[in-house]
Amino acid sequence: MNAVEGRGLRKRYGELVAVDGIDFDVRERECFGFLGPNGAGKTTTMKMIYGLASVEEGSLRVLGMDASRERRAIKSRIGVVPQTTNLDWELSARENLEMQARYHGLPADGRVEDLLRMARLERRGDSKPRELSGGMQRRLLIARALVNEPDLIVLDEPATGLDPQARLAVWATLDQLKRSGVTLILTTHYMEEAERICDRLAIMDDGRIVSEGSPAELRERHGQDTLEGVFLEITGRSLRE
Repeated sequence: MNAVEGRGLRKRYGELVAVDGIDFDVRERECFGFLGPNGAGKTTTMKMIYGLASVEEGSLRVLGMDASRERRAIKSRIGVVPQTTNLDWELSARENLEMQARYHGLPADGRVEDLLRMARLERRGDSKPRELSGGMQRRLLIARALVNEPDLIVLDEPATGLDPQARLAVWATLDQLKRSGVTLILTTHYMEEAERICDRLAIMDDGRIVSEGSPAELRERHGQDTLEGVFLEITGRSLRE
């Protein structure tokens, strides 16, 4: 069964076509990645999945529900890790998680402490976000996304702006989530992240999906040793441009 199904998805912002008629499926219990440069349409696609942007054309089903008509029900069953850190800076790490639990109408007892341990922040529960490193803040965002025990977690550029050590710590957390059976969807422009975390990828460019498959399938299909080479083969330019 698929956790997410998109058919003919299209989204415009004025004259700009951000997402241009894409089709994709995300299977249950897999990590699916949207790989591409900034402006490729990855974030807009994610926003439609978690309900921040409306579906303009086409159809989108998330956890068996229509994303256009059942946005509230979908939001109750997913977790979101945005690209921009949006923690409450005046609350402690623990209080940020407790507030999220209250938002979902859930008791905070026990669950919050478990999530702090999962994020390796059990000794920093009383620290405010500004007192945490960038990597710790990202792990706290992931912990917050897990408060409601979601069936699906969407992560927009989860390791952007982190130093290599912090990036590895975030990837270890995502590996742990994969092993637990949670479905993950992420956007990235890091080839190493895509190779390490994602079971399957959709490579996006100019609002379109230009190729899809596992990292190994993509390299074999396009006769390249790296995902960077795959993107260059398909588009004629570097993923970093």
